[in-house]
Amino acid sequence: METNRLHRGRLIDHIQLVVRDLEASETFYRAVLSVLDIPVVGTDNGYFLADELVVSSADSVTASGVLTGRHHLAFQAKDRETVDAFYSAALAQGGRDNGPPGLRPYHPGYYAAFVLDPDGNNIEVVYQGAAKRSAPSVTIDF
Repeated sequence: METNRLHRGRLIDHIQLVVRDLEASETFYRAVLSVLDIPVVGTDNGYFLADELVVSSADSVTASGVLTGRHHLAFQAKDRETVDAFYSAALAQGGRDNGPPGLRPYHPGYYAAFVLDPDGNNIEVVYQGAAKRSAPSVTIDF
């Protein structure tokens, strides 16, 4: 297995968070994901989508009536400035600080920030250092 190459888009099809206050979560995620140029779409029937992320209310047809527990989600940033902007947007929309932007000891160049979303999920945004992407995103045509 190659250890100097990161692959994205192969492991997770989607992640769902079932939240207490869908409107508060949508406001929060619209703000922070706009910093990453990720649109929020599909805001009908008690849920919204943003790429692989599904956020729904407990009474949505996509949920089982039970809130999900506390999760850690990490979003990719294109540079340190994006990490800083994401963190600022999160705090401006009611996110709570869980670790300000800065270098982390995980590996050299790992620059990240952590916030708690309205439901207490640990949301990270990380810049792993300079890298060349093979494509800006993966598309699947049906």
